[in-house]
Amino acid sequence: MYAVIKAGGHQYRVSPGQEVTVDFVEGKEGDKVTFDQVLMLGGKETVVGAPVVSGAKVEAVIKKQTRNPKVIVFKYKRRKNYKVTRGHKQPVTVVEIAKIAH
Repeated sequence: MYAVIKAGGHQYRVSPGQEVTVDFVEGKEGDKVTFDQVLMLGGKETVVGAPVVSGAKVEAVIKKQTRNPKVIVFKYKRRKNYKVTRGHKQPVTVVEIAKIAH
């Protein structure tokens, strides 16, 4: 069985036991998280939501709070003595899908 969930503006295809890296979710390692926006359920029969499947939930456990690799932002204007370098590390959460309830 699998589900398509919406988390942080992105859509993920998940199944039980899978580890997924999603946008930052509040909580500590070991906390349980519930994703209510289930867009589709798949398996023996497919259920497509309009826009979400009513009564469906995906339960997950937070494994790690981390950050993505650094992205370098470099701005430059020729002949103007203008150079700016910035870096950004986006916070993300690694979750393990525990079960898909319908």
